[in-house]
Amino acid sequence: MKKLPLAVAISAALLLAACGKEAPKAEAPAAAPAAAPAAEAPKVEAPAAEAPKAAEAAPAAAPAVAEAPKAAETASIDGKSVYNKTCSMCHAAGVAGAPKPGDKENWAPRIAQGTETLYKHSIEGYTGNSGMMPARGGNPKLTDDEMKAAVDFMVAQSK
Repeated sequence: MKKLPLAVAISAALLLAACGKEAPKAEAPAAAPAAAPAAEAPKVEAPAAEAPKAAEAAPAAAPAVAEAPKAAETASIDGKSVYNKTCSMCHAAGVAGAPKPGDKENWAPRIAQGTETLYKHSIEGYTGNSGMMPARGGNPKLTDDEMKAAVDFMVAQSK
């Protein structure tokens, strides 16, 4: 019996990994202008010839931005859009135990753990008794702030 949930979890993780690779194309341009204000100007100055290197360095730069998120930056990210592009693949159907937005009974114990725990599980991933959450919803290019906005969107739908 325990092999079935493991197989479902593995299948969901593979599905998310494959699907998550398409979403960053639409989000990458939106993320760059948000990072362009004076605080981030040195990162934007990379020459065009080094664009592949800049793309490789982006995941390393994301945690530095996420360590001290500004309320205005997080608020400017559309959590519904992030949800629709990535999170809905599992959460809309309840794949691998993903709670559906609006399912107050299923979200209540998760919400009770606190926002920071929800953020941590969405960013780092989590495996529990009722299912699993792959890190960043299976899309490693999503920023911490995008993940937080998506969590905030789902929680707001589920209170």
